[in-house]
Amino acid sequence: MRKRRSNGGAQVFRITGARQGLADDVRGRQRKYVIGMSVRTLSVILTAVLWNVERPVAIVTLVLGALLPYVAVVFANAGRENAPGLPSTFVPAPTRPMIAPTPAGGTAEAVPEDRG
Repeated sequence: MRKRRSNGGAQVFRITGARQGLADDVRGRQRKYVIGMSVRTLSVILTAVLWNVERPVAIVTLVLGALLPYVAVVFANAGRENAPGLPSTFVPAPTRPMIAPTPAGGTAEAVPEDRG
């Protein structure tokens, strides 16, 4: 059985507040960019196929194909996510019930007074 040693006053960090790793972040942004460019490629192909068949749909796909590179680059270069906030460790004190005031009609019990 091993004894636990005290950490000697070393600072302890919570892992719940840690950001996503840089490699994972870059991989996620690359994935978003590739998906955006795949949709753009599909829309350009649809524009070529539908140009003589369904011209209004082809124009919509042409506009989509023209706008998607800008959108894909903006989303891919948006930067890292914000670090999540740490969970709150604040526990509010329990509220004590308030004593209700007695009604003005005098329905409170009478206490006998000492006369004597």
